[in-house]
Amino acid sequence: MTFKEFLLERVETIKPRWDVASPVYLLRALNKKQWKFLMIGFWSWTWDAFDFFSIAVLLPTLKKAFNASDSEIVLGLVLSLLPRVFGAAIFGIAADRYGRRWPFIVNCICLMVLELSIALCRTYPQFLACRILFGLAMGGMYGNASATALEDCPDISRGIVSGIFMAGYPMGLLLATAFKALLVDHTTKNWRTLFYFGAAPPALLIGARLLLPETEAFEEKAISTAKKSIRGFVLDFIDAISRHWKTLAYLTVWILGCTYLSHGSQDILHTLLSNKYSLPELTITKLQVTGFSASILGSLLMGFISDVIGRRFTIVVCCICAGALVYPYSYLSIPGLYPIIFLNQFFIQGIFGIVPVHLIELSPPAFRTFVVGTAYNLGIFFSSPVPIIETRIGLSRPLPNGENGMARYDYSFGIAMVFGCGVAFTTLTTFLGPEN
Repeated sequence: MTFKEFLLERVETIKPRWDVASPVYLLRALNKKQWKFLMIGFWSWTWDAFDFFSIAVLLPTLKKAFNASDSEIVLGLVLSLLPRVFGAAIFGIAADRYGRRWPFIVNCICLMVLELSIALCRTYPQFLACRILFGLAMGGMYGNASATALEDCPDISRGIVSGIFMAGYPMGLLLATAFKALLVDHTTKNWRTLFYFGAAPPALLIGARLLLPETEAFEEKAISTAKKSIRGFVLDFIDAISRHWKTLAYLTVWILGCTYLSHGSQDILHTLLSNKYSLPELTITKLQVTGFSASILGSLLMGFISDVIGRRFTIVVCCICAGALVYPYSYLSIPGLYPIIFLNQFFIQGIFGIVPVHLIELSPPAFRTFVVGTAYNLGIFFSSPVPIIETRIGLSRPLPNGENGMARYDYSFGIAMVFGCGVAFTTLTTFLGPEN
């Protein structure tokens, strides 16, 4: 096949399908057990996000508690990202070998223990050690949760179910913000209360998961693998990697673009608004809540639309719309920033609403949890330098000092550069990539 023929094939395969169906019809196609699996997946992913953002919403408080600098506390966030790849691989292989249920339960127990451990930390080194271990547990959740939520769903409903599942991520951030205000800001309790509270919901998830069987997709696969030894499973795993390494590599590269797009638009937005525009904290919080709300709506709606017009076409349309917002998002201030942030996060999280189903549909069924979880977390791993890149670009472009003498920097340029590159890269890799 020539390159011209390849491009023509990509154009042909990305054309919208127009398989029109109402969201009510698509959701009614799920039976009771599939709804239960979806709720397990949604709430486990929501709480995984809650666990991660519990640190983000407590950064100033933790800085004082451990007598640490901003960069030292942020290191706790970064260190929880780096081990996620290993957690995804370990729990993914276990879930593909032994089933979704028990690795999920072990994962939840690890999250509970580590939440309590963070609450009991007395020194900064203890805090860092707990966050490293926490990253392993968090990395193991995505692949298992997405497989549990999606792999038994009817094919026609997978897009809208994917959107519901992925809406758990911004929901986790909203819950972390809300419970931080409820349990820390407006009580006499200290920051540890949020982590004591965070250890409780995984126990409910464990109880709910114990009441449900394995997914039918895994049970069908288990029939053919039940008689195989661990050595046989390992040989099959090595064979699958050798046959599907290109798929894993593509999915990792594709997720890298998606995460650059997402983190490029979000990670230092607070710094931009507070430093360059000197906006009060309450206004910044309102803008962030506006973005989180749009993220939930975007995930739900674009997941459904991808069932109608196709995954790749929907993602490319979202990228084009987000790309049109790069300049106003990076350079516009109040009051026009409210609708811009809403639309920007709507389209970006709309892409992520399609991510779970696109990963699952492109992954080999026998090692679905491993491939989905590892590809997703590898993409996150490689995008971890985003805030550092944007910050350094901003610091290289000083602005006149503020009224109070505070040094000001043009962070807009760094955000626009990284965000724009993420949009272009994601559009290209989606257009050139496969779709099942």
